Amino acid sequence: MFTGSLVALITPFSDGQIDFDTLDELVEFLLNSGIDGIVPCGTTGESPTLSYDEHKAVIERVIDIVDGQVPVIAGTGSNSTAEAIELTAHARKAGADGSLQVCPYYNKPTQEGFFQHFKAIAEEVDIPLVLYNIPGRCGGTGLAVDTIERLAQIETIVAIKEATGSLDLASEIAVRTDLTLLSGDDSLTLPIASVGGKGVISVVANIVPADVKAMTDLILEGDFVSARKWHQKLFALAKNMLGLATNPIPLKAAMAMLNMASEELRLPMTPLTDAQKETLKKCLTDYGLLR
Repeated sequence: MFTGSLVALITPFSDGQIDFDTLDELVEFLLNSGIDGIVPCGTTGESPTLSYDEHKAVIERVIDIVDGQVPVIAGTGSNSTAEAIELTAHARKAGADGSLQVCPYYNKPTQEGFFQHFKAIAEEVDIPLVLYNIPGRCGGTGLAVDTIERLAQIETIVAIKEATGSLDLASEIAVRTDLTLLSGDDSLTLPIASVGGKGVISVVANIVPADVKAMTDLILEGDFVSARKWHQKLFALAKNMLGLATNPIPLKAAMAMLNMASEELRLPMTPLTDAQKETLKKCLTDYGLLR
């Protein structure tokens, strides 16, 4: 249902408020670039610092601008099951095509807790769910493959964004379930595809959507030799840019340099240092995005 190049969209800010005009421009840019789907209000969208009203407003605005051209997978996860259900129900009512559900963070549930959390959301809201397995954002706790296999038996759980960095785990998911396997790391899109992945929920696609799309199209066509050329081109951008600081700090700095959006973040996120910005400029110049 959800394959190819899916963009983890930023939330642009101006003077502390959501910049909806820029949000509209960014979505139009992505649509014109042929992207396969848009994912608002995820990690890249700084969802932890959006109020509930802002969160809902961003999802509604993206759905309105997209107007059915590509799937919108709304980030509606939470470490509170009740809140995740509320946000997911809102997204469904607003017209979202799916929901991205991050593993509950901070409260560090057991594997049974993970299972019951996602099961409860699936039972309460009839919308396709994409699990988001990212232990690095969840205190080191993520979904075990046995739990993923149990969750895959639930009809509306259709995919998983795999961001553990483990190809062994990705392989096990591909072997033991029918879930659509999506990379959660731009640098691992092709490696994960080699064991059964069908695309990526991408950060770098905010600035080079056509390039990410070119690679995932080749992956879906089975042309891994040609896809490897795009992987090698995108690899340095993904690793060098995103390695500078926590996402989306470097991404927003890059988008500001490219005159796409403000670099404004919400605390506790803070901007790159001047030295980091110089490194980023070189990275963007080497890629051909700056002169």
